[in-house]
Amino acid sequence: MSLSLHLGIGAAAMSLVMLILLVVERVRRDASHVDVAWAAGIGALAVFYGVTSGAALERRVLLSAMALVWSLRLAGHLLFDRVLGKPEDGRYQALRRKWGERAGLGFFFVFQVQALLSVGFSLPIAVAIDSPAPAPRVWEWLALSVTLLSVVGESIADRQLARFRARRESRGKTCREGLWRYSRHPNYFFEWLGWWAWVLAAVGSPLFLLSLSGPLFMLVFLFKITGIPATEEQALRSRGDDYRRYQRTTSMFVPWFPKKGDTAWSSR
Repeated sequence: MSLSLHLGIGAAAMSLVMLILLVVERVRRDASHVDVAWAAGIGALAVFYGVTSGAALERRVLLSAMALVWSLRLAGHLLFDRVLGKPEDGRYQALRRKWGERAGLGFFFVFQVQALLSVGFSLPIAVAIDSPAPAPRVWEWLALSVTLLSVVGESIADRQLARFRARRESRGKTCREGLWRYSRHPNYFFEWLGWWAWVLAAVGSPLFLLSLSGPLFMLVFLFKITGIPATEEQALRSRGDDYRRYQRTTSMFVPWFPKKGDTAWSSR
């Protein structure tokens, strides 16, 4: 099956799934589950590519499993962190207020855009899986190592932040524990790092350059659209001067040693 056919079928399937989930949103008046569907959708698409590709079986199994592990971890985190027993994500609440009676149409476009994003972000995975390379080489094992590092690093960052937030005395304060001492967004950094695995796995593919779309698109989304700007804006509203000090002393993205001069470090 060609890459274009893979992506076309994937787009149609994800569009249908998002239509069904839009009905759920209309009933519950809560759109938070669309983020879970985005992450889970990429894993499902990877399995579809692996099953229908004509590439070497061992590579297909390895790369599909890599994508599925990443997908299930992120989807599970989003499900428990933002959906189950939680109010609707603040981003979607703001959109609901802004759109008013037109919220149904607005969320239709939101859900369909998420469907397209699932397919778009699955592109480097499809390129790697469809590569005519033989059974797993050193590049695939390097890709597996990067994926595991990404998943473990992001999991640790998420757990450290959740543990910090669970403490009553942490209200209004900024987490500076563990990985958060070295980066203001270690979870985003490890998420971005994971997309380089598909660049490694696609070495030798005639469509190799397309694999670069993963880390490049993720960087744009994190820095310009949905990631860091919105997160820091909310942090400044809720934590004010404490977060401004954190910004002055802590690397925004790539983990690095904090700058000296903030007495808050000694209290964490």
